Amino acid sequence: MKATIKTQGRQFTVVEGDILKVNLYPETKAGDTIDITDVIMLGEGEATRFGTPVIENASVKATILENKKDKKVTTIKKKRRQGYKRVKGHRQHLSVIKINSIEG
Repeated sequence: MKATIKTQGRQFTVVEGDILKVNLYPETKAGDTIDITDVIMLGEGEATRFGTPVIENASVKATILENKKDKKVTTIKKKRRQGYKRVKGHRQHLSVIKINSIEG
């Protein structure tokens, strides 16, 4: 069964067993179980249900595999012939989750 969920400001279409990288879930650690209740679409083929905006009594259970930082993203500002160059870097905090079950 497929489900489209909304979590951490982004939407994902998932099936059981999928592994996703999402923005960090605050105050969690590896091994914690989370319950995602913002299910937008559920099912496949003729049995597909769509929420307005979410489906009532539907949820997706997931386990946090690890909390980590993503690769570094650098931004560079430069003005030619002016001696001006600025480099900034950023590493996004991520949670890696595994979808355990889809209920609804």
